[in-house]
Amino acid sequence: MNRKEEIVNFLKQLREEIIKAFEMLDTATFTRKSWEHKSGGGGEIALLRGSVFEKAAVNWSGVSGDQFPMQDGSGPFFATGVSLITHMHNPHAPTVHFNIRYIETQERFWFGGGYDLTPMGFPYDADTHHFHKTAENVLKDLYPLFSQNAQDYFYIPHRKKERGIGGIFFDHYNTGDFEKDYTLWKSVGKTFLDAILPIYTQRITQSFTPEEKEKQLELRAHYVEFNLLYDRGTKFGFLSGGNPEAILCSMPPVAKW
Repeated sequence: MNRKEEIVNFLKQLREEIIKAFEMLDTATFTRKSWEHKSGGGGEIALLRGSVFEKAAVNWSGVSGDQFPMQDGSGPFFATGVSLITHMHNPHAPTVHFNIRYIETQERFWFGGGYDLTPMGFPYDADTHHFHKTAENVLKDLYPLFSQNAQDYFYIPHRKKERGIGGIFFDHYNTGDFEKDYTLWKSVGKTFLDAILPIYTQRITQSFTPEEKEKQLELRAHYVEFNLLYDRGTKFGFLSGGNPEAILCSMPPVAKW
């Protein structure tokens, strides 16, 4: 098995674990839809619309092409990753975003990813502490840097605020030691469920009012604004000729301005 195959296998296995864990919280199951990339590879959308998850998408892609679409590379490329977003029925249950990716160009390779939490109007100190502590425990000395990266990246300039309560974010990660970087990257993926499941187990059963639901919908609009205006993954997806349906899975089913 070559390096690319090993990475793809890890991503697909991790994705299945996440899908199974989310289905355990809901009465619905994910529906799947495959797609092909015009220059090579493709992916699969997995979408759940249930009684707990108003919308959850857990997608995998592995695409290649003759010309890297961003400024940080040229020539042939290969990109693979898992990207996840949740939008919850209960406004006390926060939206969570997770992504890990591996990109290879003719000049170099790098890892990227992270996870971040966005309460939709109802942040809880205990949730924030647990989410960040999970990341800190796995990253150790790198946690302050990756946490600051998330604060800087998930910032909405026109709203003058962070998208949520942060998390971790890293991109173009390559120390020169592939195995070390790969191990770190995998550990981020493996701890995502540890970070979010205890929060969801507690929050999805809380009672809420119509007014609290309205607040959630208003804050979802800010999430949309960030993803369409600033998110690098959205931009890369469109520039690389990705599947628009998969790229826009991050959009909430309902939002209000």
